[in-house]
Amino acid sequence: MVKYRRILLKLSGEALIGTDSYGIHLPTLQAIAQEVKSVADLGVEIAIVIGGGNIFRGVAASAQGMDRANADYMGMIATVINSLALQDALEKVGVSTRVQTAIEMREVAEVYIRRRAIRHLEKRRVVIFAGGTGNPYFTTDTTAALRAMEIHADVIFKATKVDGIYDKDPAVFSDAQFLSDIRYLDVLQKQLAVMDSTAISLCMDNHMPILVFNLRKWGNIEKAVRGENVGTLVHGDLR
Repeated sequence: MVKYRRILLKLSGEALIGTDSYGIHLPTLQAIAQEVKSVADLGVEIAIVIGGGNIFRGVAASAQGMDRANADYMGMIATVINSLALQDALEKVGVSTRVQTAIEMREVAEVYIRRRAIRHLEKRRVVIFAGGTGNPYFTTDTTAALRAMEIHADVIFKATKVDGIYDKDPAVFSDAQFLSDIRYLDVLQKQLAVMDSTAISLCMDNHMPILVFNLRKWGNIEKAVRGENVGTLVHGDLR
């Protein structure tokens, strides 16, 4: 029995680094593919948005003097590299996969078409959305929120390196308290580092729940899909 039938999984580019300091750590990539396969085998329809920070961070380059639009386009291309790597890992474990990119590059991926993406999901193919929104100044968090709405996902799964949301940074404050449930407005008002404010606002306006959990605890994606007590749920009204 699963709680969610169609999910949007948001992965950071840093999730692929593993024990390395840069790029793609293949054992970590393979482990993520196995996690996704275990959920796909339950009949869950899965879309994925992955960042590019393990290869290139547009915001960081812009802060050092690079033109922001150029830097963001380079970051979008980094997400395509990660998406192709994840596609390869998924197909090696028997998961049918499609990569759709907001920046046209027909030789390596499909161009993003909403109805085609939904059709792939209905056919139980994992769809990886690459290239961000196709526009500079928008993060992959915002891409995840936008694509989740477009494909009518039940929830956004935000995979992180901590157990969920805390009232302050647990890496800095030993007395940080874990929050199992929180409203969108509280995330915005307290400026909690969950997703950027544009993404949170978009989810709030369209009543899209966000489940934040620890990707490094293997099995958490499947537990979350089954509705087990994993991570922090961000939504409109506390239940």
